[in-house]
Amino acid sequence: MAVVKLTAENFEQEVLKADKPVLVDFYADWCGPCMMMAPVVEELSGEIADVKVCKINIDEEMEIAQKYGVMTIPTFMVFKNGDIDKKEIGALPKTALKEMLA
Repeated sequence: MAVVKLTAENFEQEVLKADKPVLVDFYADWCGPCMMMAPVVEELSGEIADVKVCKINIDEEMEIAQKYGVMTIPTFMVFKNGDIDKKEIGALPKTALKEMLA
């Protein structure tokens, strides 16, 4: 499944009302570690069928980033039933992202 690009308009529907776990990658285009993680996030979206993988650009959607306390990027959050289940900050190996979803 392709990575879903999140905006203020679709965040509630895609993340908070999702019927399965959602991995959200908070990133910025100018962030080196974020660029390094982009292909890893893409790979993960194709490997795990029962999880939705999304990205949100914090420069474009600053209010959402602030609401969830994102101070450092990349930040990865797993949402389950509309709530944050897990949160990790910084570039991570793909195995660590998979463990967040376990």
